[in-house]
Amino acid sequence: MIKSDPNLTASQLLPSVNRLFDASAVKLTNMFNKWNPSRGTPVYTVNGEYTSRGWTEWTQGFMFGSAILQYDATGDRKFLELGREGTVKYMASHISHIGVHDHGFNNVSTYGNLLRLMDEGRIEFDARERDFYELALKLTGAIQAARWTPISLDRGYVYSFNGPHSLFSDTIRSMRALVVSHQLGHALMAEKDSKINLLERTIQHCLTTAEYNVYFGKGRDLYDLRGRVVHESIFNTNDGSYRCPSTQQGYTPFSTWTRGLAWILTGYAEELEYFDTLSDEELAAFGGKEIIMNRFLMAAEATADFFIQYSPTDGIPYWDTGAPGLVHLGDYLNRPSEPYNDHEPIDSSAAAIAAQGYIRLGNFLKSKGNVESGNKYRQVGLTMAKHLFESPYLSEDPNHEGLILHSVYHRPNNWDNIPAGRKVPCNEATMWGDYHARELALMIQREANDEPYYTFFLKR
Repeated sequence: MIKSDPNLTASQLLPSVNRLFDASAVKLTNMFNKWNPSRGTPVYTVNGEYTSRGWTEWTQGFMFGSAILQYDATGDRKFLELGREGTVKYMASHISHIGVHDHGFNNVSTYGNLLRLMDEGRIEFDARERDFYELALKLTGAIQAARWTPISLDRGYVYSFNGPHSLFSDTIRSMRALVVSHQLGHALMAEKDSKINLLERTIQHCLTTAEYNVYFGKGRDLYDLRGRVVHESIFNTNDGSYRCPSTQQGYTPFSTWTRGLAWILTGYAEELEYFDTLSDEELAAFGGKEIIMNRFLMAAEATADFFIQYSPTDGIPYWDTGAPGLVHLGDYLNRPSEPYNDHEPIDSSAAAIAAQGYIRLGNFLKSKGNVESGNKYRQVGLTMAKHLFESPYLSEDPNHEGLILHSVYHRPNNWDNIPAGRKVPCNEATMWGDYHARELALMIQREANDEPYYTFFLKR
């Protein structure tokens, strides 16, 4: 169970944040200098060097987005140009990609961050460049929303790359693409020029995910623990009926893959922040603001509590809560994580994703007057960041291209590198783990320096 530091502040973490971005500068420079586009997109490290792994090219936006975040945090324009040029040259195919559920990962991390920086005055205003970013974001949200499976008159979901029957937990964070596109006044146009409202699709997807991918301890099955998350839900596309839980990257459908848990926690936390900016009138046609917000909050709090209960004391989880080798680790939940154990790998990327969710959830609850719960979740997030930003997780070795060590990609498929002399994957990094660590560090830095609050959505 996570043991948070109740007195830790963002300001106290600034030295660690600065150290992270110092290390990040070296690693990004080395990776960009070595990267050969013909090899595909960097996904994870093998013996300290980023390499590709074909499944889908869902990590390219994290590569260029990391450079943009590095500029945001440090003001070093070299990284702005790396991120901006890479976005223009390589990201167009991700906008028009009809075969994936990853538009939020790839396009909000690149075009979205660049538009945000221009809105904040952090990069020079250029009307044509701004129109370019806006057009990309309008299209990515609509194209993502077109990948749609209806299951009832008022429910449906953006389906995964597995096909129309498949709802992934990961996709909650691609709702960012639909939201930004909607904010820019865009809609998905269908037959007979019918307009499909992207905000409505966001709401339907989020409500469907909460209903089927998140458990609330209501006795749905034998393994219905409050806050448990399933990676994938399977539906019968003939009649829209739910069939069963499933998983692609977890151990079983009846355990919890911790990165999927982190996607859900942070996805609902950031959607709560966005929906809180909308009026009752804007949401009246979709069930009402109170009902929508309450359901999102239920999912966020349940998953946040589950993550606390089923993580080691430092908040860096093992890759799956039901991984079979955990039985050999004894009382592993009552001591810090052990990345060099011989039985099951840690997934530090799950912590990097979830820590941001805890801070956002805490901030949201405090803004609603729930100071006690808000502080509880905020301190968990800050505590997780503290441990991520130090050894053995933060890598300051200039010869290692990864920033946050002990992250894994696909344990069941045995894709992750196992170093010589070890029995399970360790000492490696992933592109999404490194990106989200930078995003987390930027959030903390901005709070400590009393700078604008970092959100994915547009502040208009």
